Amino acid sequence: MIPYGRQSISDADIEAVVAVLKSDYLTQGQAVPAFEQGLADYCQVPYVVACSNGTTALHLACAVLDLSAADRVWVSAVSFVASANCARYCNAEVDFVDVDPATGNLDVVALNNKLQQAALVHALPKALIAVHLAGQPCDLKEIGTLCRQYGIALIEDACHALGAHYQGTPIGSCLHSDMTVFSFHPVKPITTAEGGAITTRNQALAAKLRLYRSHGITRDPQALLMPSPGEWYYEQQLLGFNYRLTDLQAALGLSQLSRLDQFITQRRELARRYDELLTALPVQPLQQHSDRQSGYHLYVIEVAERDQVFARLRAAGIGVNVHYIPIPAQPYYRELGHDLAAYPGAHSYYQGAISLPLFPTLSHTEQQQVVHALDQAICG
Repeated sequence: MIPYGRQSISDADIEAVVAVLKSDYLTQGQAVPAFEQGLADYCQVPYVVACSNGTTALHLACAVLDLSAADRVWVSAVSFVASANCARYCNAEVDFVDVDPATGNLDVVALNNKLQQAALVHALPKALIAVHLAGQPCDLKEIGTLCRQYGIALIEDACHALGAHYQGTPIGSCLHSDMTVFSFHPVKPITTAEGGAITTRNQALAAKLRLYRSHGITRDPQALLMPSPGEWYYEQQLLGFNYRLTDLQAALGLSQLSRLDQFITQRRELARRYDELLTALPVQPLQQHSDRQSGYHLYVIEVAERDQVFARLRAAGIGVNVHYIPIPAQPYYRELGHDLAAYPGAHSYYQGAISLPLFPTLSHTEQQQVVHALDQAICG
């Protein structure tokens, strides 16, 4: 079966991990800071905090905003459930913002209307989590402007979008947001096996992220609250977590980062070929905006009779997937009072969405096989 995504591991990646295995430190050594600096340079941002996965990165981003049961967080209605769960981990109330079915990204008009209504009843959110679905940046400038207007923290969920650009600037630069979150799961633009990171321009947020990442403990002499009796001294200053990334993972990530631009170029070329190969079929790829460059984590199409087409493609050995079931449709969130009917854009997007195989090593022959199987699945 041709999978929808697959990691690409080189001999250099393996050698980087082996070098750490032969070193004195498998964790809490120098590989993680080196990886963080590499990401900072790539994203053109001063602060990067690496952690154990994309979900913990989202949780950390919510935790440092001091979210509580008294707060609300709004989330794009179409995403993986972690985009909303991270706020629930902080006991915050979650609500959703509808998406544009043509892109799957947050609908700015829907956001603006929802903010105006919330302001009238004093029910504004403390934070908004905006998702860059499939690797295409959402309308960051407009969303950032609205968040600043209403005093809302903006978290970019860029777990799909490392390597993407918005108006010429790399995603992760945080020019329009407070923090940006990345994932390094094996199907993502680069992998650390499991891993995540948060970028920010706010030094205080970065320091707090590092504190929360490692049990709330610091050994930094300049950050201690009590006099230090010796070099062994450390302080737990808040209730944090063990969300650290290992040096093994960081070494893999830093090696992969050196090939990120190559990976993105390959993904964009494959997406361009899909665009050409699919012109004769009754399908609609996600709309792409001219002022941004997608990282093409996913290649999503909209197709009629999606469930039937999906089943036929799987039977033909094509590992298609659906990204995603709208979060308000999940039983957990339905129990909290949410209803997918309130998000017609998300419902429309979901009804037809299929993700076709897309990864840097997908061959042209495999891609043609995917398109042929899709043609057969549609025609029956």
